[in-house]
Amino acid sequence: MPLPCRPALRRRLRAVSVLTLCLGALVPAVASADPGAGPRRPDADRSLQRRIEEFVRGPGGPPGVIAVLRRDSGTRVLRAGVADLTTGRPPRPDDHMRIASTAKAFSGAVALSLVDRDLLDLDDTLRERLPRLPAAWGAVTLRQLLNHTSGLPDYSRDAEFLRVVTADPRHRFDPRRLLDYVADEPLAFPPGSRYLYSNSDNIAVAYMAEAATGTSYERLLRDLVHRPLELRDTSLPLGYRMPEPYLHGYDVTPPPPEDVSEILSASGVWASGGIISTPADMTRFIRGYAPGALYDRTLVREQRRWVAGASEPAGPGQNLAGLAIFRYATRCGVVLGHTGNFPGYTQLIAATPDGRRSLTFTATAQINEAQAPDQLARLRAVQEDFVCALLR
Repeated sequence: MPLPCRPALRRRLRAVSVLTLCLGALVPAVASADPGAGPRRPDADRSLQRRIEEFVRGPGGPPGVIAVLRRDSGTRVLRAGVADLTTGRPPRPDDHMRIASTAKAFSGAVALSLVDRDLLDLDDTLRERLPRLPAAWGAVTLRQLLNHTSGLPDYSRDAEFLRVVTADPRHRFDPRRLLDYVADEPLAFPPGSRYLYSNSDNIAVAYMAEAATGTSYERLLRDLVHRPLELRDTSLPLGYRMPEPYLHGYDVTPPPPEDVSEILSASGVWASGGIISTPADMTRFIRGYAPGALYDRTLVREQRRWVAGASEPAGPGQNLAGLAIFRYATRCGVVLGHTGNFPGYTQLIAATPDGRRSLTFTATAQINEAQAPDQLARLRAVQEDFVCALLR
């Protein structure tokens, strides 16, 4: 979720931050390819390792990067920088982290699993399932929410929502009232007529799932996603605390970097970006989600009806949007997945369409087009190199 650290918010974050970190601790490049199952590729590993070390050391670089590449033959973990500037320890695959907008893929997994069970339909409308929402939004369908062609106004950009967050970054929102912030606004365009990434879409998806089942979204996540895919360290909290151990996320602009890992309450992003997970769990998730392991092949075909649109931030290569999944066409081939960013974290999860090769790539700083376009271009180039290594 691209929740920017505006100047006023940054001043507030500085006021509540408990650590003032020294720039000199920023880049002890404690990193190497982990020994693991499967054949080693020393030259490829050295090249990728050099790329992420240069990225961490470069201007505006994140304090840490961890990438997990997995094939049937084994897993390779590459990392650069640190998980925690205070201790200097390296990132680990079992470290918790905020997964940002890759959480939208989880809401997609819930919704499509319910469609597979005939509890929802892709053509169900907000008017039919959520009559309490504004009548002007009534024609929006589940399909349009999932591929960001709904036109719903984005609550996370609303002035009042941002005022509340700025005044109290740890404010505990009622997730079931988040769309109230934009309830007086019309649709941005007729549903289905164009693409516009909106955090409101996946909040509405979660509401539809709850309305169809009478079950909380958190319980649906556990039953339909976490258990089938054996996600052991994934949760959707409403507070600001991170479970130990965790990758510390930092605001690096301007220096010195500030630890913002626990600066914001997850309740303000909920189904759109509030999930906490680990690189290991996210690897399990994308290897099941990309090939459609949770629902019928007919739904996989529907999920892969691509429209023009990019994830936020854009992923490697050319981006197209499906139903809570994106197609990344790189110079070396195609992977499917999702990206995300949140104060302190930037994420990419991707896998081949059959799920047999996967990449989970985490940087511990927020990098997006609005705040750091040059840094995002460098990040996308590094991610594309990792995709190429995965596909070769």
